[in-house]
Amino acid sequence: MTIARALTIAGSDSGGGAGIQADLKTFTVLNVYGMSALTAITAQNTLGVHGIYNLPMEAVEKQIDAVITDIGVDAVKTGMLSQASIIELVSAKVKQYRLSNLVVDPVMVAKGGARLLEQSAQDALITHLLPLAAVVTPNIPEAEVLTGMTIRNVKEMREAANRIREFGPQTVVVKGGHLSGEAVDVIYDGSTFRELQGARVDTRNTHGTGCTFSAAITAELAKGAKVTDAIAVAKQFITCAIEDSLELGGGHGPTNHWAYGKRRQI
Repeated sequence: MTIARALTIAGSDSGGGAGIQADLKTFTVLNVYGMSALTAITAQNTLGVHGIYNLPMEAVEKQIDAVITDIGVDAVKTGMLSQASIIELVSAKVKQYRLSNLVVDPVMVAKGGARLLEQSAQDALITHLLPLAAVVTPNIPEAEVLTGMTIRNVKEMREAANRIREFGPQTVVVKGGHLSGEAVDVIYDGSTFRELQGARVDTRNTHGTGCTFSAAITAELAKGAKVTDAIAVAKQFITCAIEDSLELGGGHGPTNHWAYGKRRQI
C-alpha cells in the first residue's frame, strides 16, 4: 500500500481553525499522512491573535530534516513564515531535498488584522521561495502586497496573477474571496488563464480558509494529481467547509474540515 505524505511548514493556531492544525485536518480528510514543522506558536482564537512566538532556527531546521530523512515527503506547503531568516532556511531545505511539489500560501495578515509577516521578510519571500513554488495561493490583500496593485475586479486579478507569475512560481491562484459577487479564483500557469467560480456563502465563519485551501492542493499533489485537478478538488473542499462552517467562539469561527468527507459519503 502506497501512503501519500504531506508536510506543512507553518505556525500553530491554538484555536485550531488555521495554521498547522487546519493543514493536518485537511490532509487527514483527504487520506494523506500529514506531518508538520512548526515555525511559530500563536496564542489565537476566533477573536484574533494575542501573541506570536517564533521558534529558533535550529528547531525549524531539525523538524524538517527529521521528517524528510526518515518518513519522506511527497508534497510540502508553507504557511506562516514570519521572518526572512526562516524563509531563507525553508528555501534552502526545498533545494537540498529537491522538493518539487511546493505549495506556498503567502500568509501575511491574520483575519483580525494582525500582521504575520515582517516587512523585511516580503523580499525574501519573493526572492527565495516563490521561484521554487509549484503553486502559490495569495488572496486579494496578499496579491496587492506582492504586486503593489489595487485589485477591484477579475481583470485586475488576472494582471496580479501575471505579475506574481513573473517571480517564478509555476502556477498562481489569486483567490477572490475578498471581492463582492461570486467567489471567483483566477488561475494562471504562464500560458493560460482559468477561473473557478463558486457561490458566495453568507457567513462570518471563514477563519483558516487560506490554510485549508492550500493544504487541500498539497494533499492532492502528494497523491499524484495534476495541478489543475488538485486546485479543482481544493475549491470543492473549501466550498464545502465554508458552507457547513462551525459556530464556535465569538468572532470569525472556523470552517468545517469534515464537511467534504461527509458530502462525498452521501
